[in-house]
Amino acid sequence: TAPLRSYPAGFVYIFLGLYYATGRGSDVRLAQHLFAGLYLLHLLLVFRVYCRTRKVPPYVFFFMCCASYRIHSIFVLRLFNDTVAMAILFLAVNLFLEERWSWGCLIFSLAVSVKMNILLFAPGLLFLLLKRFGLQGCIPKLCICALLQVLLGLPFLLVNPVSYLSRSFDLGRQFQFKWTVNWRFLPEEVFQHRAFHAALLLAHLAGLGLFALRRWHSRSKGSILALLKDPAQRKPPSPPFAQIVFVLFSSNFLGVCCSRSLHYQFYVWYFHTLPYLLWCTPTAKLAHMPKVLLLGVIELCWNTYPSTVCSSLSLHVCHSLVLLQLWLGTAAPLDAPPARRPAPLPKKVQ
Repeated sequence: TAPLRSYPAGFVYIFLGLYYATGRGSDVRLAQHLFAGLYLLHLLLVFRVYCRTRKVPPYVFFFMCCASYRIHSIFVLRLFNDTVAMAILFLAVNLFLEERWSWGCLIFSLAVSVKMNILLFAPGLLFLLLKRFGLQGCIPKLCICALLQVLLGLPFLLVNPVSYLSRSFDLGRQFQFKWTVNWRFLPEEVFQHRAFHAALLLAHLAGLGLFALRRWHSRSKGSILALLKDPAQRKPPSPPFAQIVFVLFSSNFLGVCCSRSLHYQFYVWYFHTLPYLLWCTPTAKLAHMPKVLLLGVIELCWNTYPSTVCSSLSLHVCHSLVLLQLWLGTAAPLDAPPARRPAPLPKKVQ
């Protein structure tokens, strides 16, 4: 068994199945049809999350479906594994919203086994598990995630464990400057310098810490260390729908903002989370248009090939504006209870 390069074992199993299903890769049209079906399933899972939270106006769904040439290309023309990983991730988010945390952790780990960018959601998931179950109850859920990784990677771990772990989960991977979408305005020697990579990592960790302390955790509920206690001593024991989605999406967005390089297929990492991040706070109707404009500028940046100094700077400005809104305006909606489902009708009426 040869060592994998930059991808965990789940990727091998899924794409090996696609390889044989398409006649050893010869039937490209069938592969595109399969990925088109995956795209529709992905949208269904995304819309289900948005319908549960009720934060985004319906007209925004049109932009998610029809307004992104780059996303259509990533799913149906390029057949990237990023799309498979994100579809599985949104299935996990739906399970978390249904309070099926064990199954959600299992599916989340499956998404990680397809591509490791899903780990950008992991800090937010850890926070939610601690909030829901406390430290003692969180450990079994983490064991589920770890056990699946071991089982999927077992054929490779038995042959060459060091190579599998170092190559499949390569956190020190060097990216080529010619493909970067977000750092084109920097000189190439700065882009490749390890000090720059270390600074981005520190910025990412600092952002996660600040959001965990000030935005994910309500100061009215005491110290964040209270999350380590038995959840029976806290009220409410379960995070509301809005907080589950906000914590996961903002955790991923912070990672995207601090990424050492964003390639064109990486757009799918956060495209379907952007509307929620922009509309998750109370907004006057007149403020909707600037948010739509912001989505349009981000789309334009990702459709500029090759990237330019202007497009990469514009992308950072847009990311900064999204972060600023999340930092200044998220306290109120996170403390609100989830939307109630309509009460069932009496039997006589039914």
